[in-house]
Amino acid sequence: MPEANPRIPFQMEGDAPALPPYKGKRIIVNVAVNVEHWPFDQPMPRAILPPPHGIRAVPDVPNFTWVEYGLRVGMPRLLQLLAALGIRASNLSNAEICTHYPRLAEAMLKADWEFVGHGLFQRALAAFENDAEMVEQSLAIMRGFSGQKVRAWLGAGLSEKADTPELLLRNGVTYLHDWLVDDVPVWMKTEAGPMLSIPYTVELNDVPVYVTGQHASAALADRIRDTLAFFARDGFARTRVMTVALHPHVIGVPHRMESFTAVMQELAAHPEVAFATSSEIGDWYAALHPAPR
Repeated sequence: MPEANPRIPFQMEGDAPALPPYKGKRIIVNVAVNVEHWPFDQPMPRAILPPPHGIRAVPDVPNFTWVEYGLRVGMPRLLQLLAALGIRASNLSNAEICTHYPRLAEAMLKADWEFVGHGLFQRALAAFENDAEMVEQSLAIMRGFSGQKVRAWLGAGLSEKADTPELLLRNGVTYLHDWLVDDVPVWMKTEAGPMLSIPYTVELNDVPVYVTGQHASAALADRIRDTLAFFARDGFARTRVMTVALHPHVIGVPHRMESFTAVMQELAAHPEVAFATSSEIGDWYAALHPAPR
């Protein structure tokens, strides 16, 4: 009988023994900040305002500036908040942030954030005819700018083609965020060898919460608190990864930053929470459970 998931063998939570604590903590929080370049001369990948008269114009000034507000204003707020709490974030960036917004890229590098691949600019990987060239170019730009190995990746819009994991692995990416199957890392099958799936989220993610769901300003903070409360029901018996996915143009506005600041302060003070970046989580898990042969 064929497997339903061709990449990751199925198992239920509890089938495998619980992971040991990470640095003595049972909840590993990955603050994943998606930093995106939306080209001014192309249709916007998402809209906060519908087009007047149903006509999608280029340039799309209101939606372009919605996103650039996040880079100009939201990002300094996030950088300041996380620095004050001593949190090193994962910077899931389009590579053209390094070339088009070098001031911002330098600020993230100075903050010692981990640079994680997220495509060249904000367009789904499946929309690129030559996706191999795009991946290679993206990684070359990001590695050259940051001096980091750039071993983790999140597809723009979590988009893949059939052979994307193989393509990424052949280009030195060993950790992939696209597969939302578990609260812990899991090994994936690829024709190029094993690859580690690192948890990501659409539930603790400001775009589905606020842009798609149009929820109240404190909704993401409420979800984070409720997630911790649920894990506390079993006394934090299992070590889990809790990714908090952010976009500066969404979370970085004042009416959301107030509640978000409060919940981040609570996380930083929580006795069962440790913060880690994408590759830190991957390295920890791979040391405990090496890749299957």
